[in-house]
Amino acid sequence: MALSNTSQGAIIISVFLLPILTYILYTRFFLRKSSTPLPPPTEITRLFIHPIKSCHGISVPSARLLPTGLDLDRQWMWVTYPDHKFLTIRNLSKMTLIRITYDDKTDKLTVSAPAPNSVDEKLHFEIPAHPSQQWLDENTETVLATVWSTMTPAHRYSTSLTAPFNAFFGQEVRLVYKPSVSDSPRALIGNGAKQYLGRAASVCFADLMPVLIGCESSIAELNERLKGAEGLNIDVTRFRPNILVKGHEPWSEDRWKSVRISQSSSIKGGGSGLELDVVARCARCHVPNVDPETAEEHKRQPWDTMMKYRRVDPGITFKPCFGMLCVPRLEGEVRVGDVLEVTKTTDNHRYIKGM
Repeated sequence: MALSNTSQGAIIISVFLLPILTYILYTRFFLRKSSTPLPPPTEITRLFIHPIKSCHGISVPSARLLPTGLDLDRQWMWVTYPDHKFLTIRNLSKMTLIRITYDDKTDKLTVSAPAPNSVDEKLHFEIPAHPSQQWLDENTETVLATVWSTMTPAHRYSTSLTAPFNAFFGQEVRLVYKPSVSDSPRALIGNGAKQYLGRAASVCFADLMPVLIGCESSIAELNERLKGAEGLNIDVTRFRPNILVKGHEPWSEDRWKSVRISQSSSIKGGGSGLELDVVARCARCHVPNVDPETAEEHKRQPWDTMMKYRRVDPGITFKPCFGMLCVPRLEGEVRVGDVLEVTKTTDNHRYIKGM
């Protein structure tokens, strides 16, 4: 049956008008929603390195940002012997009593811990912070060390240095080291894998990604809840960030996609900075329940409070989130007082299993 002239005209008009109407609606509503203004720049207030994984951190005024993270951060790790599996606070909270100091004049690290069955005696040894290949050849041997589900070549130190720490751990242990530049890099997996990041990247002994950024505004909001629940106030060091910034609205960092770190003078002058991709939220375990100064573990907090409102990532709903995991694009110096700019945001962060 032939269509009337009126019907034919309506069809023709629809064919031409529908795309136009669709475009108008798309630009008016979708693009307006997605072009939310970026937050203003914020200030870096603290920097932390954790030379030995799961041991006490060091607050520093500046640090070199490398492709694998801040220089000296998690480049050493205690492992079991003889299988060389990593040891962490998750299973042994007193690891945070192992303290590391760095002497920039001698470029050496001193590692110390309370001696068992003693009030004031200390276990300790000293190692180069940036050992040469010759030093490593003379003082270490290469082994395969395991971090979660991955194995990576590492330099194992002689027991002439570390043997006294067997008593501290209550088992035989070894210390291993991975340089930031390696012939056998530990490739990123999960959200940092090449197929998601768009480039190859690596890390030393951190769980997942090279850099963790936290916000003062978010830890302050969490502390308000903890104060109301149990009268607690915790320091952000429990979350072991590398970079702490003032931040904006609490938890607005959940939407960061990329950031840039610059000196304040560079921002005013339109200069370039250090770019980092923000690849995922950091899903937390019970480690923040451990006080890093005393090694005492709270039975409930902050885990219980965070579980009530910080299970925000659709990829890992059984864990709460705090902080953002990042992968550097450039190498350079980072200082307390530098400015962090959010350059892109997203509503599509989703945790991809990588451990």
